[in-house]
Amino acid sequence: MHIETLKTFCDLAELRSFSKTAEKHLLSQSAVSQQIAQLELAHKCQFLDRKKRPLGLTHAGQLFYHACKDIVDRYSEFTNSLNVLKSSSAGRINIAAIFSIGMHSLPDYIKKFMVKFPDINVHVEYLSAVKIYDLVLAGDIDVGLVAVPRRDKRFDVYNFTNEPLVLVCSPRHPLAGEEQVDVHRIQFERFIGFSSEVTTRTWIDGTLERYNIVIQPVMEFDNIETIKRAVEINSGVSILPKTAIVQELAEGTLKAVNFSNENFVRPTGVIVRRDKILSPAARYFIDLLRKNSDGN
Repeated sequence: MHIETLKTFCDLAELRSFSKTAEKHLLSQSAVSQQIAQLELAHKCQFLDRKKRPLGLTHAGQLFYHACKDIVDRYSEFTNSLNVLKSSSAGRINIAAIFSIGMHSLPDYIKKFMVKFPDINVHVEYLSAVKIYDLVLAGDIDVGLVAVPRRDKRFDVYNFTNEPLVLVCSPRHPLAGEEQVDVHRIQFERFIGFSSEVTTRTWIDGTLERYNIVIQPVMEFDNIETIKRAVEINSGVSILPKTAIVQELAEGTLKAVNFSNENFVRPTGVIVRRDKILSPAARYFIDLLRKNSDGN
């Protein structure tokens, strides 16, 4: 039996769906079904009660699930420890951040870290939040930084910073001269937003819904840099973290207008796989990031 087959069986037992399990493992439903059938054939018993909807486990299946779960967890601990050993011997920390955090908030912390650990190689990747969660869970990334972090029992999640959200527009836009603006003005403007799969989009939509505002963006993008470029040419307005437009504000290519209703923010966080064995250097880096949320 291969460890991946055991992982597939555990996920099927937990998700109780061939389609969801296949999607998680990037397999066809037929491939998942064949793997389970081979397990049942090898042990000469039936593990799934296929008459139930959703799928259920037989008594033998429950026994097999608990055994598989133990094996998978122990193997995961082994690979995690091995990765730490390799990482420590190479003197390297692997960090992944969404683009806006990696470009605008992270550099100062890396500088502070390198003063303490000048011989450690800090490898930073800019990735989507979905990819970051996957790589942190796989053990390929030591520390992830995401916006609107989700709570998951597989991760330790630490607060990083609450980024102020502001109305962003071109200097040529009529709102550019305002010191403050009521958030209800948004529904009368051409809005440029994040695409639906970006968690910041969900967060902003939820914030606006509290004011009974529903927007239909005229443009949607999956990254903050493209949104900024569209706003710069006066294609519409947007709501963005102020920390991500510092350079544009200094150069005068964008204007930021505060909201009069309240101080809107976007929470960001640090994610680490819960059972990951971290090097002292990695723990120090995480502590640096966490101190930010404490106001130190």
